[in-house]
Amino acid sequence: MKRDVRILLLGEAQVGKTSLILSLVGEEFPEEVPPRAEEITIPADVTPEKVPTHIVDSSEAEQTVEELQDEINKALTRIFRLSDQDLDQALSDEELNAFQKCCFGHPLAPQALEDVKMVVRKNVAGGVRDDRLTLDGFLFLNTLFIQRGRHETTWTILRRFGYGDTLELSADYLFPLLHVPPGCSTELNHFGYQFVQRVFEKHDQDHDGALSLAELQDLFSVSPAPPWGPQFLQEVRTEAGRLPLHGYLCQWTLVTYLDVRRCLEHLGYLGYPTLCKQDSQTHAITVTRDKRLDQEKGQTHRNVLLCKVVGARGVGKSAFLQAFLGRGLGHPDTRELHKTPAIYAINTVQVNGQEKYLILCEVDADSLLSTASDAACDVACLMFDGSDPQSFALCTSIYKRHYMDGQTPCLFVSSKADLPEGVPLPGLSPAEFCRRHRLPAPVPFSCAGPGEPGTAVFTRLATMATFPYLVHGELHTTSFWLRVTLGAFGAAVAAILSFSLYRVLVKSR
Repeated sequence: MKRDVRILLLGEAQVGKTSLILSLVGEEFPEEVPPRAEEITIPADVTPEKVPTHIVDSSEAEQTVEELQDEINKALTRIFRLSDQDLDQALSDEELNAFQKCCFGHPLAPQALEDVKMVVRKNVAGGVRDDRLTLDGFLFLNTLFIQRGRHETTWTILRRFGYGDTLELSADYLFPLLHVPPGCSTELNHFGYQFVQRVFEKHDQDHDGALSLAELQDLFSVSPAPPWGPQFLQEVRTEAGRLPLHGYLCQWTLVTYLDVRRCLEHLGYLGYPTLCKQDSQTHAITVTRDKRLDQEKGQTHRNVLLCKVVGARGVGKSAFLQAFLGRGLGHPDTRELHKTPAIYAINTVQVNGQEKYLILCEVDADSLLSTASDAACDVACLMFDGSDPQSFALCTSIYKRHYMDGQTPCLFVSSKADLPEGVPLPGLSPAEFCRRHRLPAPVPFSCAGPGEPGTAVFTRLATMATFPYLVHGELHTTSFWLRVTLGAFGAAVAAILSFSLYRVLVKSR
């Protein structure tokens, strides 16, 4: 049963629509009639059905019948595009039956399919092409349903694909409720990855494993705009300006982590609930456990890790992010950074045989000196310019303010290692500071040179984020990997040793 009823009063100009509504409220016909009455709500306790009723006036200047039909055709065009799985701009018998089953629960009989196409052929030139129903034919059928009084047929289709009474995608459809407690994060699960990969393969028309800008535009033509901005080409690995599957999945991972509401919205535009036969697109999302539990357990099960790259301006943070994507200083995409600046970079990293998504987020050190700044992350990369000792002093201030007393692992990175070291300032050297605070020694890094930058530092950051409880110096030792590998068997080994000791004691008695 509907929670409320909305009645839209339509008709030609000056036939009495507004007077009828005002007379219902005032119990008499008004002498002066405004161009349009405000929306009126009749409380539930007044109606026999005990359902709130909304009466909405319409104005000829506000919306004509033709405009209303245009809105229906906007909506039906999106539904047609989602149902056209092979993107040939026509619905085959298989696609028509999949659509029919999705909306009405059962396919059409073969003869019924032929009858539908015959009606379209007689009335619409080009409505059927190569025995397939085109968009013009699809729109004609729904117009025919409305003209013959079968409005509920079209409304069933519209509602199944998320449309409400206003012929817009409803808020409940685009933004289903998803509770994310503090300390938790959001990730796409295997259902989500399967769906977005299927959408990718559908729009990769030349089957080259990457989406051109035109193919990407076509993919998101069913939504007002893509879920990410124009800087996305600087956030993931690309191939000659095209988006490969790996980069595409990274982009979805990034938007899910940073703004799950936007992710749910665009999964809705792409038809996830309908095409995957789920109540909502929350089925495609995993909410991770509280980070404090990860710290108590000594290991995280998150597949997406956040690293904040903190440092003074000019130390090379942007170049560090691009190096994570395999782009050195001479790479053409790196030279375009000033045009489309990006503060994020995301790529996959292998940690102990498992693939993790690592997000690098560039943060200006000055912003973290304010008391209201957010320094939370899974691992912090404190970057300083080895040729500028003053930049190291700024990193130590950030460390003492935000990370020294916390549980976030930190790694100091000395950038521009290809340049001569600067004159040291009075006080502790970077190596001595790290040793004093039981931190790993500073890692030298350079992205200069003709080849791709090294990846060891990124693997190390991801490993520190995955195993934050370990002493950082142990990350490359044999004992570390033995602890990681054998940790799951610790309880079993202890039980076996205890039982053996018990047998020895009994035998000695």
